Amino acid sequence: MAEEVLTVFTTWPDIETARTAARTLVEERLAACGNIVPGVESVYRWEGKVETGAEVLVIFKTVLATYPAFETRLRALHPYQVPEVLALRIAAGLPAYLRWVEESCG
Repeated sequence: MAEEVLTVFTTWPDIETARTAARTLVEERLAACGNIVPGVESVYRWEGKVETGAEVLVIFKTVLATYPAFETRLRALHPYQVPEVLALRIAAGLPAYLRWVEESCG
């Protein structure tokens, strides 16, 4: 059901790291897919200073039951000390797509 599907936003330092992580998480059935969006500019506060950096956004689709293992694996793959990992529950969506996400994970 829709409430079981999650969209997870993460940022990565470069396209190769993002691509490797996305492929690994999909191959291990922890995510149904990862959309890689290069060319993101991030402005953020880190260790008391405002920083600006080029990053790559990856938008993953997964399910609630898989999320704990997904997050653990993502953190192991991620080079940042504190990576962005924001999971949002999906309230509604195309039923066939939501079923595909559910069937692709786990």
